[in-house]
Parts: sequence; structure tokens; C-alpha cells
Amino acid sequence: MLNSTDFIKLEKRIRKGVWKAIYDYNMIEEGDKIMVCLSGGKDSYTMLDALLHVQVAAPFNFEIIAVNLDQKQPGFPEHVLPEYLEEMKVPYKIIERDTYSIVKEKVPEGKTTCSLCSRLRRGTLYGAAKELKVTKIALGHHRDDLIETLFLNMFFAGKMESMPAKYRTDNGEHVVIRPLANCKEADIQQYSEAKAYPIIPCTLCGSQPNLQRQVVKRMLRKWDEEYPGRSEIIFTSMSNIAPSHMMDQALFDFENLQSKIADKEVPEFGELLS
Repeated sequence: MLNSTDFIKLEKRIRKGVWKAIYDYNMIEEGDKIMVCLSGGKDSYTMLDALLHVQVAAPFNFEIIAVNLDQKQPGFPEHVLPEYLEEMKVPYKIIERDTYSIVKEKVPEGKTTCSLCSRLRRGTLYGAAKELKVTKIALGHHRDDLIETLFLNMFFAGKMESMPAKYRTDNGEHVVIRPLANCKEADIQQYSEAKAYPIIPCTLCGSQPNLQRQVVKRMLRKWDEEYPGRSEIIFTSMSNIAPSHMMDQALFDFENLQSKIADKEVPEFGELLS
């Protein structure tokens, strides 16, 4: 259990990370209407808490509406989020879609459900964003999620790609932000426990222990145990990219790269040896 001093330090650390993300990536602007995607997990509760703080303290005005997708998972406590949001006086909308049954029907036993579940959830939330006329969609992914995704894509997809802190959807209709991009999962976990959020577990992905993401998470945890601070270095490297020192021809014009003496008369190789 955290004492009051440690809790204040933890809260400041999380809020500082959120403020930095907002200013670095121009995440929130005057007049925005932010749809905060609230799953009932530690990350989305913490994100909502931080954005409510920003809403009060920021020199610009913006709206917040919390949106939850009730996927009709067995035993889902439908009353928890409405009661919490009403107590917090946060405007909200609950969307009911039985995506759980679709996932269970389409995904063979033993296969991971995340990909299909994510697509169905994303499509539903994008539809809600359009209906609610929001300007930004806020997701609760944190720093560890970004690092894990980088390695997942390198190990299993053959590309160097992570979760951007801010991006526009493929159809160009929505801007998605990740205010917790600078925040550590360990801090969020500790903060969530201190705040005693009414956590709602996921019975789909939460019950799959051998996911590739879990394998990467264990690898990174082991690295951090052996070499403390390695995750911080990896995260810093994601904002310190040198396209000319990679191999992506779409990012750097290697074909037309010439030396500074290319226009001068260069001696033949044989002449250099004589």
C-alpha cells in the first residue's frame, strides 16, 4: 500500500507523462471532443483520470465522453461502468454489440482471438465516433505496449513498426491519440491499485497465456532484470530514428546518394594502385 507521499509522486509522474505526450504530439486542441475508450481495465481508467485532470488544468477547453463497448461476454457486470461514470459525473455512452459470439464462432479452439476481436471492436468504436461527432479517439495503450508492439512486428511480421502516439485512421475520418504513450505499465498498475478502480477482466484475450505478446513481455521483463533501464533505452530509440542508417528505400533516397566529389574527375582504380 502506498503512503500519501509516494502516491502523490506516482500521480505526478503519470500526469507529467500525459502532459508531455499531449504537447509533443499536439494531441488535444481548443474545442476538441475526445472519445475516451473505456474498457474497464487499469489502463483506460488511468487514462480517463489523467484526461479529467488535464481538462481542469489545461489552458484550452475540450469535451470528454467515455465510451464502452459491451461485447456481451458471459458474466460481464453491466452495472459497473455506468455507476462509476455517473459517480464521476462523466458523460458516457454504452454500446452493446455481441462481438463475443462472433469471435468464439469464427476463431478455432486454441487460436488467438485478439486479431478478430480487435478489428470488430475498432470498427464499432469508429462508428460510434462518427455518430457522436468526436474529433479525437483516445486509447489507453502505454509505453510498454508500444515497445512490445515494436518487437512483435520485428519478430513475427518482418517490419519495424509500433503504435504511434497519434495517427489518422486509414479512411482519414478519425484521429486517434494515446495519451499514456510515455507512462510505464508498472506505474499504471500501482496507480490503479491505489485508486481501487472497479476492474472488469476480459474473458477473451485475458484467458490466453501463450499469446505472442505475452512471450515478448516476458522477454523484455527478463532483459530489464538483467540490465536495468533497458526498456527506457529502447523507448528513447523509438524517437531517435536515422532513416539513412536503416535499409528502407521508401524513407531514404539511397539510389541517388552521391559523394561530394561525384562531379569531379575521379582516377581509375588502376591509377590509384600505381
